[in-house]
Amino acid sequence: MTRAVKAAIDTSTDLYVARLLGKITDGKQEMNFRKGEKIFSQGDRADAIYFIQAGRVKITVVSTGGKEAVLAMLGPHDFFGEGSLVGHSLRMSTAKTLEPSTVFRVASRSMVQALHEQSELSEKFMALLLARNIDLEEDLCDQLFNHSEKRLARVLLKLARLREHSVMTDASIPVLSHETLAEMVGTTRSRITHFMNKFRAMGLIDYNGELTVKTELLTDLVLHD
Repeated sequence: MTRAVKAAIDTSTDLYVARLLGKITDGKQEMNFRKGEKIFSQGDRADAIYFIQAGRVKITVVSTGGKEAVLAMLGPHDFFGEGSLVGHSLRMSTAKTLEPSTVFRVASRSMVQALHEQSELSEKFMALLLARNIDLEEDLCDQLFNHSEKRLARVLLKLARLREHSVMTDASIPVLSHETLAEMVGTTRSRITHFMNKFRAMGLIDYNGELTVKTELLTDLVLHD
């Protein structure tokens, strides 16, 4: 997805969330969570959709064999828990904060009613769903066709965009454990450690309390073998 398209989607998202929170009064609740706190767990009752006002949230799923996979890393103005709008009675995934976060919980019935009554809201929400679908398709292609080094670079770029909608040359993000990055990339922790050390030696990333991502250089790595 180009930067221009991404910026347009982010601007639309900001306006959408602001209007949503202004017009929906019944069934809406502001909630604050500490770092590492679960918003909901896989198997919980699904009766609301959530919008991130501030912070970051990790969405994961656990197989019957106990293996965990990271489905998404979300930031301000993203949404999650939309399965509750299409008849899912139970949560299919777990949502957990990566840093102190503020989210808005909107009851499913209130969201459905608002979508029926507000055509503009419906259009913007559809745009968000399409953007989410594009991201999922890109992630699938990434897993199928790219090696783990390039997948890690793409993950770091996506994390940088959670902090800065208009991606800066250097973007700082909180340091994530190599285990978490391994779950997101779909490889081993040792491979992540190897590639992160390689990226640092190449000047693609740097550590100084936070992880600084050199977005333009990493983008070159993603686009070229």
